[in-house]
Amino acid sequence: MVATDVIQAAKVTARFRNVAERGGQVDLGFRIIVPGEMQDGHWQLRFYPSLKAGDDSLSLEPVLITGELYRKAQLRGYQHYQRFLDSIVNDSIYFINKYQLEMFLKRNIPEIYSFRSDSSLVSDEVFASAYGVTQQQAVNHYTNKFLVRRNRWKIKHKEDMFRRWVKVPIVSEGLRLDTVIRADGGDIYYDYVQTMQVKPKVRKATVTLSGEIFEEDKAIYRIPSGDPLTFYISSLSTLADATVRYKTEIIERRVEAHTACYIAFEQGKWKIKPDEGNNAQEMGRIRKNLSSLAENKEYDLDSIVVTASCSPEGSFNSNRQLSRKRSEAVSDYFEEYLKNYRDSLRRETGAVIDLSGVVSEQKDISFISRDNPENWALLDVLVGKDEVMTPAQKGEYEKLSSIKDVDIREKRLQALPCYRHLREALYPRLRTVRFDFHLHRKGMVKDTVHTTVVDTSYMNGVAAIRDRDYEKAVTLLRPYKDYNSAVAYCSLGYNASALDILEKMDRSDKVLYLLSILYSRTGREKEAVECYMKACKENPSYVHRGNLDPEISALIKEYGLNQQ
Repeated sequence: MVATDVIQAAKVTARFRNVAERGGQVDLGFRIIVPGEMQDGHWQLRFYPSLKAGDDSLSLEPVLITGELYRKAQLRGYQHYQRFLDSIVNDSIYFINKYQLEMFLKRNIPEIYSFRSDSSLVSDEVFASAYGVTQQQAVNHYTNKFLVRRNRWKIKHKEDMFRRWVKVPIVSEGLRLDTVIRADGGDIYYDYVQTMQVKPKVRKATVTLSGEIFEEDKAIYRIPSGDPLTFYISSLSTLADATVRYKTEIIERRVEAHTACYIAFEQGKWKIKPDEGNNAQEMGRIRKNLSSLAENKEYDLDSIVVTASCSPEGSFNSNRQLSRKRSEAVSDYFEEYLKNYRDSLRRETGAVIDLSGVVSEQKDISFISRDNPENWALLDVLVGKDEVMTPAQKGEYEKLSSIKDVDIREKRLQALPCYRHLREALYPRLRTVRFDFHLHRKGMVKDTVHTTVVDTSYMNGVAAIRDRDYEKAVTLLRPYKDYNSAVAYCSLGYNASALDILEKMDRSDKVLYLLSILYSRTGREKEAVECYMKACKENPSYVHRGNLDPEISALIKEYGLNQQ
């Protein structure tokens, strides 16, 4: 090469192309053309395609085109290296001068030499005690130390010798092409196809090609990156119908909310002690709920029902009185708290304003106290889920639970071996205080209102189709069994499910076009052509669209549909 030589660079035909996405994948195909001027027997051409899709960049598998003389030089290097490997000795007996060892023994120690033809076994210890030398010492004396050192050096420097002889290793993995060519003129064409997973919202991908020309292990020319080849991804997702879907929603004027807490009382007492047990945390949670409801801008709080429950020990009548008094004590405590909190809000804002912007009077919120003397229903549930009681013990409890007189039932329970566990582990969980909050929507007069709202679940499914997240789309749209559901099924290759939906629908242009794709997939070409022609008649834009979908483009070529 001289400075005035001009080497024609590799070319990528076509600078943009439409590719169809199916099942979340696209095949990106392009052609690498190697002109005859770049074909020399001493060269290896290396092409490096790189892919960019969205924010992701990926180096694709390179393409190698190897000249005949270049490959011969590679093979010669491997031959030299193989000869080097063959010269490494693996059997240490090769380094022993057996002839000199035998002659020495024969002339000087004939008794030892006689072992040469003696098949009897003599231990090394006996050998050493009889003749004053061990077998290993005799072997070491007649071992060629130079050959040993040389052999060790070869083993140690195998990798160095590989790099010396094999300057350019023959790569057999991670390549698209490695061809021996003859420099007899003519261009080389290589069609490169890369399958890519299409991520949501990715609309296009670009491929850039660069390369190098190598002679032996030196790059003699670097092929600069050309203009990128752009692939515009056409997808079934564009067939989705983006029309907003609405649903009827019934809005109730009155709503309820519920919560419960564990407020600890002294045995047989009903006075609230905030520092008793875990009362501070539990009562703080209820205060927070009340504060949130008092400030709520959508609902007004009408009343609160407070129900205190007791455990079964003691008589039913005494538990009823205790339960009622505890409910009243809790109601009084939180009624006072809520009154003070609402007063503080009123002082801060100066007035209470409803949704219409009119100043409204602050209505009192009634606390209603109710009793639940003995919470047997909850105890039945706790016993059923308990992991300590044996099945036999649970059976005994179940038998006694049929006794209608709860005082007798409790007395019988006391005789059971598991009663201590019931009283210590389960009874405390029965002493709950339940809060039922009754509210109504501000500014609403009727008890129920039927309103139309956007079906967010459905529209999220359509958005998932647009983003090519087809599995999510199928999950969201499966219950609707409409056109968009069929698009989602079709995009995932669930042809039977898509056909089952579409064949029951009115034959609009979009339904006809999607049917033509599905019929083409399932081998029903006559029906596919018929549906496609009708779709194009109703909507001429499908004439161009058909070239983008491989199922339709194959029909267009086979039946000459463009001419029609």
